[in-house]
Amino acid sequence: MGEPMLIMEMISKSFPGVKALDSVNFTVYENEVMALLGENGAGKSTLMKILSGVYKRDSGQIILEDQPVEMISPRDATDKGIAIIHQELNLIPYLTVYENIFLGRELKLTTGVLNKREMIRQSDELLRKLKVNINPNIKVNTLSIAQQQMVEIAKALSLNAKIIIMDEPTDTLTDQEVENLFEIIRELKKEGKGIVYISHRLKEVFEICDKLTVLRDGQFIAEKKVLEVDEDEIIRLMVGRTLEEQFPYIKTNFQEEVLNVENLSNEYIKDIGFTLRKGEILGISGLVGAGRTELAKTLYGVYKKDSGTMTLDGEKVNLRTPKEALDKGIVYVSEDRKHDGLILMMDVRSNMTISALEKFKRFLGIDKKKENRIASEYREKINIKTPSLHQKVQNLSGGNQQKVAIAKSLLTDPKVLILDEPTRGVDVGAKKEIYDLLNKIKEEGRSIIMISSEMPEILGMSDRILVMHEGQLRGEISREEATQEKIMSYIVRGEDR
Repeated sequence: MGEPMLIMEMISKSFPGVKALDSVNFTVYENEVMALLGENGAGKSTLMKILSGVYKRDSGQIILEDQPVEMISPRDATDKGIAIIHQELNLIPYLTVYENIFLGRELKLTTGVLNKREMIRQSDELLRKLKVNINPNIKVNTLSIAQQQMVEIAKALSLNAKIIIMDEPTDTLTDQEVENLFEIIRELKKEGKGIVYISHRLKEVFEICDKLTVLRDGQFIAEKKVLEVDEDEIIRLMVGRTLEEQFPYIKTNFQEEVLNVENLSNEYIKDIGFTLRKGEILGISGLVGAGRTELAKTLYGVYKKDSGTMTLDGEKVNLRTPKEALDKGIVYVSEDRKHDGLILMMDVRSNMTISALEKFKRFLGIDKKKENRIASEYREKINIKTPSLHQKVQNLSGGNQQKVAIAKSLLTDPKVLILDEPTRGVDVGAKKEIYDLLNKIKEEGRSIIMISSEMPEILGMSDRILVMHEGQLRGEISREEATQEKIMSYIVRGEDR
């Protein structure tokens, strides 16, 4: 049993129109990992922003190593030994890896000149500790999202903090990178650190965490030892109800073929062929790097095809740009909604309607009344939880941001909706709402291509499943035949369909 390092008592915080935290208690123990759990909008991010000096609490107190403290700013929190690894990467893309790691804490020689050699050496040491092969001298914008996440983790480790907050740290990592991270967490525990671990992946909570704290609707619900609870109990605590049906699959009776793809190839994918029927979800499974996103972006016109054909509603199409795809009725919702799917500084209404402004054009501009009416209808239709359509999207929870991204795509009246990791970073309650929304889309006769790294999601929601590996299609499996073992056999053994 670790001793309490940090105690947050009766913390409250309000924003205009919403009470984000209401008398919340939270404790971090030395030598332990504390999971912080709750649906999107439960107050987790607000609590951590108070702890890391971004927000000032309205009431309550913070006790750090038996002393009451104030977190005046993020720099003040860092100086007090608190580091945070943000879910939204906090790196400067045009600086090098080592410059990002030591940003604001640059090492200098006695002459006052930057000690680049030592910063590069220490950065390389940190990255090797994480078991990643990244050159400290290259610019961050040349790295993949997963590699950038590892740089963010290295940056936090370089602070030698007493308490490290990890907000969805594995969201973009491969299985091996996750295991490397868990090894680092175990080492940090041995060094007496306290870790706050925020994740929607309950499997990881059971694997790496010692205790858990659950928030719901801005209130403290429970603190438990991980060994004392199971997944059903955690879900009940998080959502206040039992999720009887986690994957509410429905079968539709449409038979028409909407999309036919034959021998589609380019530098990313090779000889891909499949059909998509009206009112079905076609799941695409595969390991990271299998070419799933590249296939989606080729269908959407982001990447040019070198060969092959696409037939949409009986008409051959050659889509060279996303605009051409949208005009033909194909829309893509990116896995990276914050960078490719939404404009965070714009409000909810503008994000929803930006791809469908033709609908609202009139002689001298945009029909704002119609735009507001349609946006309000979609807000109600898919249950976007926001105080106002004029709320900035960056202030919404992850689940509600994803609903805005889907609403934006639906406003274009698509025939084919391509969803890339539709529930990434979304809590269990919001996942259920998104699955219900997908069922409504199916019933309307629209077709969905769903890419997901979550095997239960692929198995639970798909009518058919395509398995990809190294840019190639390895197999097609019906819903009735699909199992996790069968999918993995296509990948690992290289079996053909």
